Amino acid sequence: MGDTDGSSRAAQRAHPQDGTTEIEEKSGFFSRIIDAFSPQDAEEPAAINGHNSINPQSRGMINLRRMRVEDVAIPTAEIISAPVTISKDELASVFRDSGLSRIPVYDGTLDSPLGFVHLKDFALTHGFNGGSTEFDLSSMLRTLLFVPPSMPIGVLLTKMQTQRRHMALVIDEYGGVDGLLTIEDLIEQVVGEIIDEHDTDEGQLWVQEKPGCYLVQARVPLEDFEAEIGRSLTSHEDVDEEEIDTLGGLVFMLSGRVPARGEVVLHPEGPEFEVLDADPRRIKRLRVMLPDLVT
Repeated sequence: MGDTDGSSRAAQRAHPQDGTTEIEEKSGFFSRIIDAFSPQDAEEPAAINGHNSINPQSRGMINLRRMRVEDVAIPTAEIISAPVTISKDELASVFRDSGLSRIPVYDGTLDSPLGFVHLKDFALTHGFNGGSTEFDLSSMLRTLLFVPPSMPIGVLLTKMQTQRRHMALVIDEYGGVDGLLTIEDLIEQVVGEIIDEHDTDEGQLWVQEKPGCYLVQARVPLEDFEAEIGRSLTSHEDVDEEEIDTLGGLVFMLSGRVPARGEVVLHPEGPEFEVLDADPRRIKRLRVMLPDLVT
């Protein structure tokens, strides 16, 4: 199995004088982020005139120091993976349907991970109308990182950069898989949500799965979503509409905190909000169910 992502092979060239690599010599994007939270910055800046003086970048660095892997990892139930026995056509379907570029591969169950397969490796070997090479998934597997839930995400980011790994599995005390993290998940804790050209559904604020059931971005303006469903979600006496701008804000107010992934928050008038994606700071994506309209 390859130990590195192919996109970083050029960074592995060593200088013969001292043995250092170009990735160590040149301060890249990840290096600048990691350097920003040095040990001497461990304490938060003092308040000035009653206001916290932390700027947005410093706040992101504090997240890297304080937050743990378990705070941001994708839970096991949401991990898209593939068995090592999967066929070529089935693997192509998994990549196509998920939109992911890296898929964990396991033997028997996900608690026995073997590595991950990269879409680029799969495409270069078996794509572009190439069918002469026999499909052998094991030969394409790359190495995964295995990390404990308690590891600070800043430490994991450093480890990922050093070992040039983009994906890590979270392993619990019994050796089972407890979650998954990519380097993009960690960077988003500093710079906010990253939306690339393949995140086509991120441009849509909501999608109707079926009558009375919607997949909704938490940032959607509440008034717009109310117009879509044809009802008010702020008319109940327990809801203060003056303090709410987004659907995520409504769910936050109803629960009194940032709910976790998988949690269902009930509205006093019947609608149900299932949290599909969230981190300790904010709700990202919801499934909204309107029981009287569900068929």
